[in-house]
Amino acid sequence: MALTLEDVSVRHPQASSGQAAALQSLDLRIAPGEQLAVIGPSGAGKTTLLQLLGCALRPATGRLLLDGQQPWTLSATELRRLRAYLFLAPQVPPLPPRQRVVTAVLAGRLPAMGAIESLISLFKPQDIPAVFEALERFDLGDKLFQRVDRLSGGERQRVGLARAMLAPARLWLLDEPLSSLDPTRARQAVAVLREQAQVRGVTLVTTLHQVEVALQQFPRVIGMRDGRLMFDLPADQVSPELLARLYEQHEQELHGAAPADDTPPLAQAMPVVMQCR
Repeated sequence: MALTLEDVSVRHPQASSGQAAALQSLDLRIAPGEQLAVIGPSGAGKTTLLQLLGCALRPATGRLLLDGQQPWTLSATELRRLRAYLFLAPQVPPLPPRQRVVTAVLAGRLPAMGAIESLISLFKPQDIPAVFEALERFDLGDKLFQRVDRLSGGERQRVGLARAMLAPARLWLLDEPLSSLDPTRARQAVAVLREQAQVRGVTLVTTLHQVEVALQQFPRVIGMRDGRLMFDLPADQVSPELLARLYEQHEQELHGAAPADDTPPLAQAMPVVMQCR
């Protein structure tokens, strides 16, 4: 799925009139099947960007195009049809605690199901082998029939990612998908997501606080701060100096003062990158 933002600004519905827009004057183009990571300090607008691309938030100004269509000019029926091809995964997956894992993963197919089929799936899960295969990709095959409330936080997050394997989506929007995972699980999850996105021809956009993962695993990296794009570059062109500038303001807010001038730029930025959650 191709994505285009033309001078887009976004305001949250609950924001006061004097509050700055959450996203400001964004221009961005993402080609079909592209994979990119969005980094930046907390409050930079990364989650808002995913909500915009997932048609959960409407632009206040500018144009958003998904495969050449302006979502907010479509009829309600056409918009629902478009949203069926978008998979937006929040940082904390909305998994009912008493639900079984198999049912939670099958929820990824709900956009493509009719009402009757959805009800049947709720009480009698369909295509269990496909669910097992999706879970196995994240080493969770043995959790197939467990209840969600018996899983650890990291296991719940991986169950949320397994949903993408069953979704009919052509665009995956993943918000901090590694936040509850240890480094080994995080590398595994990124490898699975990138491989499967490529196999399926899915466009993948993810926000990350793990800057090293973004730079090592994604070909394109976008830096955001204060609702604006600071850079949009191939990963191998993102320098320590750019990272230092990206996180400088956030570091000053955390520590109450600017870093010493003789501290190397990367040393200034990286501790904030690792600790910021």
